[in-house]
Amino acid sequence: MVDFTQPDLDPGLARRNKRLALTGLGIVLGMVGLAYASVPLYQLFCQVTGYGGTTQVATDSPKGAIAREMTVRFDSNVAHDLNWTVGPAASITGQIGKVDTVNYVATNHSDRPITGMAIFNVSPVRAGAYFNKIECFCFTEQTLQPGETVDMPIVFFVDPELDDNRELDTIKEITLSYTFYASDNGGS
Repeated sequence: MVDFTQPDLDPGLARRNKRLALTGLGIVLGMVGLAYASVPLYQLFCQVTGYGGTTQVATDSPKGAIAREMTVRFDSNVAHDLNWTVGPAASITGQIGKVDTVNYVATNHSDRPITGMAIFNVSPVRAGAYFNKIECFCFTEQTLQPGETVDMPIVFFVDPELDDNRELDTIKEITLSYTFYASDNGGS
């Protein structure tokens, strides 16, 4: 007859196995936590550094205008499932540090209310850290009634510190581009 009883385990081996299992569990839980925190941490990183063309948020231009001029171009794109047209603001050329206001114009061409949102990017990407928005419609749901046309203002300035960055001496133009898409609730 065969003896199937387990021999007594070495207490040191059992303790090491338990430590290994707890370490593995801690690593898995840490990875899950980092996965959930990665999006907000990445957004914070982009806002602080201007990485990826992320603009800054400001309440006013604290330093005032300087002599160097910059042209700011505006662009708009509309997702195929959003029955809107969005006209970008006209390009402007002005002193760096001067606060400007421009308007995008959006029209709902459907026969029902539609809710949309916009995301943006700035190019060249390196200039994003110096582009400051005081007021903007981006990341806010906008509901347009059938046939409605609305002005969507942006109040902004280019930080004069851009002039101190020698790598940006050749930058003469910044493009602010918005992509409009239907929000999840679709206006319902």
